[in-house]
Amino acid sequence: MKRCAWAEGDALLSIYHDEEWGVPERDSRALWEKLILDGFQAGLSWLTILRKREAFREAFEGFVPEKVAAFSEQKIEQLMGNAGIIRSRAKIMAAIGNAKAYLSMRENGEDFSAFVWGFVGEEPLRNSGPVQAKTALSEEISKALKKRGFKFVGPVIVYAWMQACGLVDDHSPGCFRRG
Repeated sequence: MKRCAWAEGDALLSIYHDEEWGVPERDSRALWEKLILDGFQAGLSWLTILRKREAFREAFEGFVPEKVAAFSEQKIEQLMGNAGIIRSRAKIMAAIGNAKAYLSMRENGEDFSAFVWGFVGEEPLRNSGPVQAKTALSEEISKALKKRGFKFVGPVIVYAWMQACGLVDDHSPGCFRRG
């Protein structure tokens, strides 16, 4: 079975690639969780996040936006002491702020999934050229998210998230998951 080269050599990456990466995600809360994890990944390898993902889910109370938005200073200090996650105060604060931004969108009648998928016309885009770190579309989505109050959503993070959530199909030619 041929897969994307980045997914070879580590069982956890292979499983993630084979079962999750690039699968169109339409659930608003799941899209938001993946965006938060991609923000935590900035400057690190995705494998680091995968290895810590369950600890993140526990520490961030299942990534329930209402719970994350209500995190207190005491909870932030608890997270800063949690070796199971990435202990970056800026990223933790961004996750809390992003929960508030997500909830604000919902309160204003804006469904996160519909918002995101609207950028690609409701169907995954298939990349036919070389994989890029960012695109004009990821820059557009990044700006739209920032306008709504999101942090750690630069165009490179957004493009990685688009790939992970199946908004764009960047599986390598010949990869069994392409298309």
